[in-house]
Amino acid sequence: MSFVEELYSLDGRVAAVIGGGGVLAGEMARGLAKAGANIAVLDLNLENAEKTAESVRGVGGEAIAVSVDATKKTDLEASLDTILDTWGRIDILVNAPGINSATPFFDIAEEEWDRIMNVNLKSMFLACQVYGRKMVDQGEGGSIINISSASSGPPLSKVFTYSVSKAGVNNLTQYLAREWATARVRVNALAPGFLPAEQNRKILTEERIADIMRHTPMKRYGEPEELVGAVVWLSSEKAASFVTGALIRVDGGYTAMTI
Repeated sequence: MSFVEELYSLDGRVAAVIGGGGVLAGEMARGLAKAGANIAVLDLNLENAEKTAESVRGVGGEAIAVSVDATKKTDLEASLDTILDTWGRIDILVNAPGINSATPFFDIAEEEWDRIMNVNLKSMFLACQVYGRKMVDQGEGGSIINISSASSGPPLSKVFTYSVSKAGVNNLTQYLAREWATARVRVNALAPGFLPAEQNRKILTEERIADIMRHTPMKRYGEPEELVGAVVWLSSEKAASFVTGALIRVDGGYTAMTI
């Protein structure tokens, strides 16, 4: 094994990817598998989770699909039990559930606010409680990667509740990074820029696309596979052993400029 392979190898590690039935988290799951990890694909939509799990097996990895409502602690506890029954341990958690809305501020109903906050923030809080406790109790460290957003601060226009929820993700990440540092459980956040998926394509008008490109130094959207390097790095105990509480931006330079 070469130096680079050894540095980033996840052989023998077990990763849970919540929201893994989606485009971005699905790509992360395949990337972790290519680095050697066994993958549990967790998603509300079991059919989509199965598709990702099958694609993981297609690149030579081991994978299971688990149906889970990440806003329910009992579901998350059951998913962890399934993983432990399968592989006996958990080392990596990718927290990637997410929904969005472009409802104007004065028109946001309480139901919509609660739904977005529950999926985007409460679910991460609960998953960190369930999976983080197991990692701490195992006594062998671990890596939690919470998926934030370029909109976590300063916020983007037109996605108020989403932006607030992602700002909360950043704060949750920093708090837990401090709490669990001596247990070698590293907690970091990954903040993608514009990598259009189903949840945000509906609000990408021609005017908004022009604004995005004008504000992105690389003058293009990102591709899902461009998140994989950061995820594998943050997951590796050797490569990122002193990295915790960090917000890693993968956004083509979007948050590096104003006008």
